[in-house]
Amino acid sequence: MYTSITIKAGSGGWGGPLTLVPTEQKHKVVSVTGGGIHPVAQKIAEMTGGEAVDGFTTGVPDEEILLAVVDCGGTARCGVYPKKKIFTANVLPVGKTGPLAQFITEDLYVSAVDESCLSFADAAAVDKISTESAVGAPKTKEQAKREIAAMNQGKEKNLVTRLGIAIGGVVNKFYAAGRETVDITIKSIIPFMAFVSMILGIISASGIGNVIANTISPIASTLPGMLVISLVCAIPFISPVLGPGAVIAQVVGTLLGAQIGMGNIPPQYALPALFAINAQVGADFVPVGLSLGEADPETIELGVPAVLYSRVITGPAAVLIAYAASIGLY
Repeated sequence: MYTSITIKAGSGGWGGPLTLVPTEQKHKVVSVTGGGIHPVAQKIAEMTGGEAVDGFTTGVPDEEILLAVVDCGGTARCGVYPKKKIFTANVLPVGKTGPLAQFITEDLYVSAVDESCLSFADAAAVDKISTESAVGAPKTKEQAKREIAAMNQGKEKNLVTRLGIAIGGVVNKFYAAGRETVDITIKSIIPFMAFVSMILGIISASGIGNVIANTISPIASTLPGMLVISLVCAIPFISPVLGPGAVIAQVVGTLLGAQIGMGNIPPQYALPALFAINAQVGADFVPVGLSLGEADPETIELGVPAVLYSRVITGPAAVLIAYAASIGLY
């Protein structure tokens, strides 16, 4: 027996409310949070009568996903599922941001979700959604292609018309690319620059730099120490947790950069240190990336652990290669 629920945004959140109407075909709550099934995903599955699935260990076809629960800090995951028209609940207070921000809409996405944001849906909301689904079901790609082909059948365009359409298409692509570049710069890059400036200011004013110099610097200023850092970051059950938003890499990178600038760490270790602290980057995105590539569920189940375990090898190897490449640079 399935039950419909409503999910609203939590404190500091954005989007929603979302009304979930589970069916026999679409009843799985996929948790793509890197630490097993998130408590919010488990609670939603219990309330709806659906099935909670760990997206890192089990592949689920898109047509069976009722809701995707993510813990994205504002990179790609928070926009991937809305792009595929799949309801998405982010447990972090992240709004319309990232490279896929144009796909993040209030009718598909809600953030800062915890268990207090969940409630059973009223009958009026369920009836409205059921009616809209029956009347306005989206067309498949094959149906759209057939309709476009039928509309264009018998309409031969002359050379000038075809040339104008081609030029217009190129101009529109460049314009759209420029607009997205400015949008990402304003919403993502500039805030990150402000964040880095704030971290550097805190380090300089609080004396934390001296603590870092005495603790982190000895480890990060030797090749064995950096190999240990890369190994720890690449451990399969840790890397998906460290990956979201690349927050860990940003903070540690800022700290190490400040120490290199102050002379506590030799500059020749900058390149290998970069690879040492980034061994976990993207580990939280592996199942989503495989899903975007339209991989079969069995491929996702085997591919995710394969990629995560391969990081244990490629992480230290990247540090060694970077160390060799940095010889003689400074």
